[in-house]
Amino acid sequence: MNRTYPKILRNRKRRIERRLDPERRWTDTEAPMMSATNIHFEMAERSRALNYGGIGAMHLMLMGQKLGLAEEIDGRVQLLKRHLPYHESDHVLNLAYNSLLDGVRLEDIELRRNDEAFLDGLGAQRIPDPTTSGDFTRRFDQDSVVALMEAINATRQRVWKEQPRGFLSHAFIDTDGTIAPTLGECKGGMALSYKGIWGYAPLIISLANSREGPLSG
Repeated sequence: MNRTYPKILRNRKRRIERRLDPERRWTDTEAPMMSATNIHFEMAERSRALNYGGIGAMHLMLMGQKLGLAEEIDGRVQLLKRHLPYHESDHVLNLAYNSLLDGVRLEDIELRRNDEAFLDGLGAQRIPDPTTSGDFTRRFDQDSVVALMEAINATRQRVWKEQPRGFLSHAFIDTDGTIAPTLGECKGGMALSYKGIWGYAPLIISLANSREGPLSG
């Protein structure tokens, strides 16, 4: 981390604290608080913003030597005969990131594909488009699903090894159903929930530790 970053963050925090100081005594004001009249907008040539700035740090954690999730996926899930240009891990992480970043359907991937800052944050020249991602999901059979689960389980064990002593002394398995809303009322397996929402009702099983909270589902 750049040495100036902590100083910048501290200064920003102090400024906000001063602006929100509850001890400040206000007098009756004549004008509204929101009174901007001369705001200028400029487009920076080098600096770019990203709505989900933590995605790069998360990707580095998953790809790092300690976790190696991408390597586990590519070593266990064999769905592509050739990698032109994507590997299995590219597809899996692309789908996972889309869901993580508030994507509700495959078409939302197109928003990430056209976000230069997002692509640079992942170190990717490009990511699979929604059609390609849909084709990838249809390649899965039961063995492929199990292989993907084993890749995730192997990575999870590396995470557990980094936890303090006693982390695995107790474990709880939570089972629950949830509604996954969709827009197609005529799709196979669709049903109407008691809340009046059309969708699927997948069963979710999550592994949680008594002290550390949920691990993953």
